[in-house]
Amino acid sequence: MNIHEYQGKEVLRKYGVTTPRGVPCFSVDEAVQAAARLGGSAWVVKAQIHAGGRGKGGGVKVARSIDEVRDYANRILGMTLVTHQTGPEGRVVKRLLIEEGADIKKELYVGMVVDRGSQRVALMASSEGGMDIEEVASHTPEKIHKVFIDPVTGLKDVEADDIARKIGIPEKSLPQARIFLQGLYRAFDECDASLAEINPLVLTGDDQVIALDAKFNFDSNALYRQPEIVAMRDLDEEDPAEIQASKFDLTYISLDGNIGCLVNGAGLAMATMDAIKLYGGSPANFLDVGGGATTEKVTEAFKLMLRNPKLQAILVNIFGGIMRCDVIATGVVEAARQVNLTVPLVVRMKGTNEELGKKILAESGLPIIAANNMAEAAEKAVNAARRN
Repeated sequence: MNIHEYQGKEVLRKYGVTTPRGVPCFSVDEAVQAAARLGGSAWVVKAQIHAGGRGKGGGVKVARSIDEVRDYANRILGMTLVTHQTGPEGRVVKRLLIEEGADIKKELYVGMVVDRGSQRVALMASSEGGMDIEEVASHTPEKIHKVFIDPVTGLKDVEADDIARKIGIPEKSLPQARIFLQGLYRAFDECDASLAEINPLVLTGDDQVIALDAKFNFDSNALYRQPEIVAMRDLDEEDPAEIQASKFDLTYISLDGNIGCLVNGAGLAMATMDAIKLYGGSPANFLDVGGGATTEKVTEAFKLMLRNPKLQAILVNIFGGIMRCDVIATGVVEAARQVNLTVPLVVRMKGTNEELGKKILAESGLPIIAANNMAEAAEKAVNAARRN
């Protein structure tokens, strides 16, 4: 789950991390009023969408008068903002953040992710923050410094000070940088984040350390213990199909291909998509129905896939362990009838009650294409999509 920049800054402030003063707004009038309340001679008008690259896309503007605030707010609010993270379809801007201007001396970068190799949170920092951080990672990786945080001790003073020095924070600002970095780690850990990114972290003219931006992703599996984070969810920023899937305990992610995938188990789903690519096809979605799929869940899964106008075929790939093949077969048959399926359907199933499941499919009277293994299933699905 993602949240907006202004919400991320609300989280950071609870952990002692300094951010600029700002006000979220939903209309041009609110933006003008917010700038007046903040005071000063410069304000930043920021589009609030769940994607990076907003500055390059024209979604961040510095205003030096109230009239400019109104003009920029009017331009940005309602625009379709296209960045390298939104894809060509972009995102419609429905929220703004009006923020006080900052005296920026240097832009830095700080991020945190869970490192699977060390099984620790990795703190990454660079002296080269700002809009081109991806270029830094690609061309000058030596400028990115890392520390792997012991979950028992947390981020130690010496670790925070060392990485702050490496990215160019002056000695007199080290105490504030230490509070900043340790607060960021506590927010990451206690809020069950999967990613935290401050880009840029800025050093101001008077050597203050401030989070000028804030990006957070959270572990969806831990949201049951994070009600305050769940309350920040913005459904306007999410795929309607994915929202619908969550109501039926389905894990669904839209992709840009034309072969729908219905699989039980995340690992098998990934392997299925790889097999489709291997045979020259392109998956239309990631869809894991889990180990306890019912006819209702399978039917809903079919409905979700059929929302995609690009869909040319569906591949059902089931391993019957906890989930019995006959139950899935019954669900597939009933779902196909309910939704009046018009695209080719390839089914491969192995495991518990496999023969019974195959019999149910064969006797259904539906034009189901059977496959005996995953490679055969992927090849048949790709060929069916090409013919359709």
